Amino acid sequence: MKTVKISLNSIDKVKAFVNDVTKFNTDFDLVSGRYVIDAKSIMGIFSLDLSKAIDLNIHDDDDIDNILETLKPYIID
Repeated sequence: MKTVKISLNSIDKVKAFVNDVTKFNTDFDLVSGRYVIDAKSIMGIFSLDLSKAIDLNIHDDDDIDNILETLKPYIID
């Protein structure tokens, strides 16, 4: 499992993010405080505080480089 910080600060960014993560056959969790949401759930994402950075847990070690490249626009350093 790998964890990265992401920013989803607009509706269009959330839509694009969900489209990108659904391309992969792996599990993604978004963690914000005590809440853990399935990253493929657009309704779940909108229940989070999107004004802050969110932790994304990627539950796949095999295709991690491809996943990180696809999610590069959302990842913050």
